[in-house]
Amino acid sequence: MKHLVTWSVVLLMLPAVVVAQPAAKYPTRPVRMIVPAPPGGTTDLLGRLAAERLAEALGYQVVVDNRGGAGGILGTELVARAPADGHTLGIIYTPHTVLPHLQKKLPYDALKDFAALSQLTEAPLILVVHPLLPVHKVQDLIALAKSKPLVYGSAGNGSGGHLSGELLKQMAKIDATHVPYKGAGPAAIDLMAGQLQFQFGSHITTKGFVAAGRLRAIAVSSAKRSPELPNLPTVSEQGLPGFEFVNWFGMVAPARTPSAIVSGIQQKIAQAFQQPATQAKLVALDSTVVTSAPAAFAAFLAHDLQKWGGVLRNSGIKAE
Repeated sequence: MKHLVTWSVVLLMLPAVVVAQPAAKYPTRPVRMIVPAPPGGTTDLLGRLAAERLAEALGYQVVVDNRGGAGGILGTELVARAPADGHTLGIIYTPHTVLPHLQKKLPYDALKDFAALSQLTEAPLILVVHPLLPVHKVQDLIALAKSKPLVYGSAGNGSGGHLSGELLKQMAKIDATHVPYKGAGPAAIDLMAGQLQFQFGSHITTKGFVAAGRLRAIAVSSAKRSPELPNLPTVSEQGLPGFEFVNWFGMVAPARTPSAIVSGIQQKIAQAFQQPATQAKLVALDSTVVTSAPAAFAAFLAHDLQKWGGVLRNSGIKAE
């Protein structure tokens, strides 16, 4: 009977022993950071900065893997299909919650196939026109659009430049033909050549051309003026109150990634992005740090998906 009691005590203690075991070590090998865009643009620069800071925090190498193409779909699918062990992460940005409304069959579900880690930053776009166009403010552009057909370009269907253009059209009650390009740079080149009339582009894409007098900046897309461009008024200030658009960037992992890994990465990246040296680099990209908890970022993605569905339905754009 004494032996039976002893073994009963041991068995009762086993669950506590199991629970007390330390969590599996993470990471155990280099982490892959998939950036669904080619090198050189804002998405790539932000992804590399995030990878660099996360590597410092983890004490392990984080390798950037640029997988541009199809508006970010190719790279994002790789994240969705990767093992859910925290060794594959991905950068997502504005088109992530837009493409489901533009593509009938995406190879992944924009919400269910990912574990939201954190939003990273947001950045406004700059409304630019050809310098020979008689347009110096948003009201001028609206008046011109009401007098003749206009054409605007963007980095592709579902990009921030595309969405901003559609929002402008709806709020100003004007018409303009959208031409998608394989990047904001090629669109800016055609704008400078006079083949387009306007474009919403990132600060990093447009600032050199504006400084050289090859493009004219007339507005910023955010609700408030940009700290980097304090003399440039917002679209909202120029006759379209309530106009607001910012490109957002965030980080995800494959769905079913362990919650301990998800929360650990979020805490490390949030701390890293609050460092003065990191913020200084983001200011150069005209970006504002917006780190968020995983649950908050997941809620943001769901809301953004619903928001742009409404905008695109009202624009008459149909999924291809």
